Amino acid sequence: MRLLLVEDDPQLADLITEGLEEESFTVERSANATQGESMGLMGAFDLLILDVMLPEGKNAGFELATSFRQKGIDTPILFLTARADMDSRLMGFEGGGDDYLAKPFDFRELRARIQALIRRSSGKSSNLIALPLGYSLHLSAHELSKNNEVISLTPREYALLECFALHPERAYTRSELIERIWPEESLVDLKVVDVFVSTVRRKLGEDVIDTVRGIGYRLGRLT
Repeated sequence: MRLLLVEDDPQLADLITEGLEEESFTVERSANATQGESMGLMGAFDLLILDVMLPEGKNAGFELATSFRQKGIDTPILFLTARADMDSRLMGFEGGGDDYLAKPFDFRELRARIQALIRRSSGKSSNLIALPLGYSLHLSAHELSKNNEVISLTPREYALLECFALHPERAYTRSELIERIWPEESLVDLKVVDVFVSTVRRKLGEDVIDTVRGIGYRLGRLT
């Protein structure tokens, strides 16, 4: 199981990471909401653990959860925060959180809550990446969907979108895309990439893939 921990207290983050890794979880970390959002959007996680008071502000964790939900990320969210008052708890749940654990806490309770959230979401696709224009890429199912409807793609079209989705901030050259999508073929014309990009845009919309002048292509901006 792969978890994202957004926590700006390095000592607490170390303790949580060490404890969860001993339980065979893979933990990726961020100390702020900005980086945490980028990681959450580009990675396939089974659970998001968010502190509330982060460098961006006292409600940054709540705002981060709301942003994830607005962008189609339905991964379970556990808030881990020193703010134990009822108003803060309600803000967390209303903003898209699934559970709320106040600091200080017993690690055994944290572990139990994590396991319960993952069990509860086992019927959902946690390997979900939000794309522009309301599309979602389901990594485990190798499917693209919008409004719960699966969109038909060829294997190469899916591979192209997956490449962009896994690294949304990166611009790829045509040569790099050929190496990733046609690795078994040594002689592929660079123009083939342009053809596939045009086909995907025609199917899904022009804003799904951006052209980066002088370089190549990247995923379109999420709005």
